[in-house]
Amino acid sequence: MKKNVLFHMALLLIFGNCATTKTNPPILKDYTLGEKWIWKWERAVEGEVRAEGEDIQEVVRHKGTLGLWNGIDTVQISKTIHQEQSDTPFRNWPLEVGKKWKYVSEWANNEGTTGKTSQDVEIIAFEELHVVAGTFKAYKIEYKGIVTNSRGFKGEMTDIWWYAPELKTYIKHVNDDGYGLYTNELTSYSKAN
Repeated sequence: MKKNVLFHMALLLIFGNCATTKTNPPILKDYTLGEKWIWKWERAVEGEVRAEGEDIQEVVRHKGTLGLWNGIDTVQISKTIHQEQSDTPFRNWPLEVGKKWKYVSEWANNEGTTGKTSQDVEIIAFEELHVVAGTFKAYKIEYKGIVTNSRGFKGEMTDIWWYAPELKTYIKHVNDDGYGLYTNELTSYSKAN
């Protein structure tokens, strides 16, 4: 009897950990006034760092509701989370390991160059990842495809994003465009005071 109970408990532990985890997008009530995220980024070419900087987001009061302030501009959180889902989205909710989709984006930079990114996306793991800000469970999402621009450039591009549901954002991003490596990692997360 005792062996039988231990056997069934072991099966529950094994298969319980294999259960599919699904994550829906964050909603407005998930954010708290004063929450703050800081990322450090760098762009390296042939192993040499050519550019580096810091990005921030902080939850602030904005037009009677909560907004995300990036040090320059503020956008209402409700406008970022209630966007209509396209047929080729950046994130395809709910997130779950094994999910695949196509991401397509047409863009323009501040120098007037326009372009298009087209990537096949797959969520390949839900894993623990250590970054400077701490250790978090995150979806590892791989984007592989092509980027083109109005200056005649066409090349392969791979992005790997680690999205941490607990923090409602990504904790690491690595971009390889064939010419250099861009890395962005969360260095600090603080909850409201």
